[in-house]
Amino acid sequence: MTSAFRIAAAQYDIGTLGSWAAYEEKIRRWVEDAVTAGSKLLVFPEYFSMELVSLFPGDIQQSLSRQLDALQALLPNFEHLFREQARLHGVYIVAGTYPVRQPEGSYHNRAFLYRPDGRTDWQDKLQMTRFENEHWFITPGDEIKVFDTELGRIGINICYDSEFPLIARQQVEAGADLILVPSCTDTLAGYWRVRIGCQARALENQCYVVQSPTVGYAPWSEALDVNIGAAAVYTPVDYGFPDNGVLAIGDPNITQWVFADIDTAAIAHIRKTGQVFNYRDWPGQFRCLSTTSSA
Repeated sequence: MTSAFRIAAAQYDIGTLGSWAAYEEKIRRWVEDAVTAGSKLLVFPEYFSMELVSLFPGDIQQSLSRQLDALQALLPNFEHLFREQARLHGVYIVAGTYPVRQPEGSYHNRAFLYRPDGRTDWQDKLQMTRFENEHWFITPGDEIKVFDTELGRIGINICYDSEFPLIARQQVEAGADLILVPSCTDTLAGYWRVRIGCQARALENQCYVVQSPTVGYAPWSEALDVNIGAAAVYTPVDYGFPDNGVLAIGDPNITQWVFADIDTAAIAHIRKTGQVFNYRDWPGQFRCLSTTSSA
């Protein structure tokens, strides 16, 4: 197993596509750029796959429900593209998220993990935002997963999931030293909510957390019309790590890869030798709420 490697987090521009071939070319270019820079793990954002809706007629683009239905026809091609890119370059790719129809007709917001050997895993989003619940009718998954890889054990928190500490906590207690957060936010406040969640998870669990957002404007898309964010790699705040817990961060709203060299072996070390022991001192023993009142 390799503990030290380079990770690439995408600030991915949502664009208008002329054809499926144009999408393939765009993805190949993104992957090749990250691989050329030496990356072994590539992270794309939440809902970055929704730019595929630009391939459909205007009446489908203007209907949230019809978008989800139409996207299912492209899912096999999407999976094949990323599976082949991971195998071709010998890397791990978290291919953002894709709305995947379930057998009973609902949709899950699914993050796919493609492995160098051609295998595929996924994590479904667990906490739905108001837009997903009230307008898009995306339904939550029900399983928190961790993934064993040659780069160590990895967890995925999809955007809003990163704001709920017990999800990441279960993953790090199961051995994850790295939490990946594909995100999609349309306001500066939304971006900061996810960023604060990511930094808090890195602090309290003494682990790496990587955020990858969509950026840019897609006025044809009701779902992704505005995209705001900056990709980053966050760390514990302790000896040997940045004083502000930010190992690498992109220029806001600029299309780019953000690269960082990480070493997951440093996580076990800091949990034993750090200035503080956030991971060890998790307050699970505080189970009772006491109240006092005065007359």
